[in-house]
Amino acid sequence: MRIIFMGTPEFAVPSLQAIAAEKNKFDIVLVVTGSDKPRRSKHADPEPTAVKKAALALALPVHEVDDVTHPDFAETIAACKADVIVVAAFRILPPAVYEQAALGAFNLHASLLPAYRGAAPINWAIIRGERETGVTTFFLQQRVDTGNIILKEKTAIAPDENATDLARRLSVIGASVVVDTLHQIATESVAVSNQDDSLASRAPKLTRDNTRIAWSHSVAVINDFIRGLALKPAAWTTFEGKTMKIFRAAPAGRSIETPSAPPGTVLVDQGRLYAKGSDGWLELLLLQLEGRKTMEAVEFLRGFRHDEESSFFV
Repeated sequence: MRIIFMGTPEFAVPSLQAIAAEKNKFDIVLVVTGSDKPRRSKHADPEPTAVKKAALALALPVHEVDDVTHPDFAETIAACKADVIVVAAFRILPPAVYEQAALGAFNLHASLLPAYRGAAPINWAIIRGERETGVTTFFLQQRVDTGNIILKEKTAIAPDENATDLARRLSVIGASVVVDTLHQIATESVAVSNQDDSLASRAPKLTRDNTRIAWSHSVAVINDFIRGLALKPAAWTTFEGKTMKIFRAAPAGRSIETPSAPPGTVLVDQGRLYAKGSDGWLELLLLQLEGRKTMEAVEFLRGFRHDEESSFFV
């Protein structure tokens, strides 16, 4: 079966590798990914995507694309005469592209659809306090993330698991589901199910605005918010006029008697750094103040002069 694989980030790599491992059944005729990105240093070569690196290591042909709507791209895909197009963490494809696959095009999505349709399903599942998530494969159609479901696999979200760790686990789970989906297509044993739009929820793109911490929320909600955005792009707040990213925190493990402290209050107590939520205290464990390196809170406190009258997060 002739396969075109489309993907960009590390999340897609295990799926590409899993398909390539079954050379006797699947022939990857093209790997499509984004263009190399410039590095900060003018003298360094551009940075290839994680999928491009993996494809080159597997000696697979690679096509880089910036505009998937350009007619030339559809012609490139048509020329491959693929049976199936597999998409994992790529871009929104027009019908002119995904309809070129003789047996269909399907996407690997990192949620249990129809929950968390959109660009950042892993992040929003944790942010919303979900205790279970998973992956879904579905056939592409014009409305994004709404196609008929092929396979799903569930997994629990650990209480202290962040988005980076969960993405790594889901990428491995997803690779197995992608291969199972291809086997079903190859053997004509696919049994699809429709998505129930009434059960749909959104996972919008992460922006500067929707990644800012609201200290007026409960400690549990703030902690889930921080986990859901770690390690990238990271939840952030403002401290003494500078942006501070917070990568890891935990509800305070002991009672702190300061009932009059408003949300956002910063407290240094017994060599530990705390911030006030609406219903208690959150211990901050790993952070980065604008212009400084990422550090454990203990290290940050060595150079921190605490002023009880002015130390607040906003």
